[in-house]
Amino acid sequence: MRYKLYREQQLTCDLHTAWDFFSSPMNLAEITPKNMGFVVVSDYQGLEIAEGMTIEYLVSPILKIPLKWKTRITQVETYVSFTDFQEKGPYKYWNHFHEFIPNENGVLMKDTVDYELPLGILGTIAHGIFVKRKLASIFDYRYQVLEDLFNKSKSTS
Repeated sequence: MRYKLYREQQLTCDLHTAWDFFSSPMNLAEITPKNMGFVVVSDYQGLEIAEGMTIEYLVSPILKIPLKWKTRITQVETYVSFTDFQEKGPYKYWNHFHEFIPNENGVLMKDTVDYELPLGILGTIAHGIFVKRKLASIFDYRYQVLEDLFNKSKSTS
């Protein structure tokens, strides 16, 4: 069964700042909970995101067991959107669309993740028991880190 996770967040920065941050795979570890053991294995420091780019990670979502995760950038429209698609990893299907919409307050960032778990009915049960909540908590954490990084002056005024 396919599921969808959708989040949006207003960032009080300019479009170039938002794009530069989110289009760098090297920043993913900074916005991922430390207990996930998330490490970007690929070294793309200073490189611009590009269609066809593959990114490899290590992640330990359950019982600190490290899993390899490999995504491919399947779509890039500079300063507008990009999509990463799982080639190898914990999901049967993972497609994450990132969108950036400039507005009078900065940039509205949208995340749409379509995903499916492996193992048929067992995956469906796991989704109901813990995967849905785990993903939500990861994106909740990400939201708070981004608030601190981009909206600190807004939240203190």
